[in-house]
Amino acid sequence: MSDYTLTIKTDEKKGVLDDITYIITNHEANISYTHLFIEKNGVGSINLELEHVKDIDALIRDLKNISEIKSVELHGSQFDIYGKRIIIVGGGAQVSQVAMGAITEADRHNIRGERISIDTIPLVGENDLAEAIEAISLLPRVHALVLAGSLMGGEITKSVKKVKQESNLIVISLNMPGSVTEYADLIITDPIQAGVLAVMSIADTAVFDINRLGENIKY
Repeated sequence: MSDYTLTIKTDEKKGVLDDITYIITNHEANISYTHLFIEKNGVGSINLELEHVKDIDALIRDLKNISEIKSVELHGSQFDIYGKRIIIVGGGAQVSQVAMGAITEADRHNIRGERISIDTIPLVGENDLAEAIEAISLLPRVHALVLAGSLMGGEITKSVKKVKQESNLIVISLNMPGSVTEYADLIITDPIQAGVLAVMSIADTAVFDINRLGENIKY
């Protein structure tokens, strides 16, 4: 048994998804991740990551027997293709500086076999930031969050606490006023260095281990 990823193209009709999940259930496979969207031509595109598949050939054959399905493509998982993600949120100027350090460092590790991508969310406002941070825990492949702002506390701090309780997410914060720094794993003054250390903290090809520093370390 193994894990597989399928991309299924179907006619956009009611009940097709039920038929697909019914077949997957009959094959005793588990759906670990799914992404669905409707293309402009009215075709549905479904990306499924499956666990514990006993016979992938038989599963694909049964799926193709559904009349609405146009194609079934077998390929690598999102983690295999895109790897780990770092999310940088906060004010635009700080975000761009953190991203500069992170992208440069990620490139150094990616040419040695890593697959690390950097996503940025320039955003201000306590409630908007708090909402974005909570949503990050729902995103796939996210390993580290960098808080790049001038002042963060209140609802933002509550969201950071919640995310850390629900996941193994590494949280790095710029050194700024506000209570959010009390809950970060690492606090760094230089935004470029914050980006560099965010990548080093999740890269398998790095020798840096953030857990050896203890909690709330400031640099």
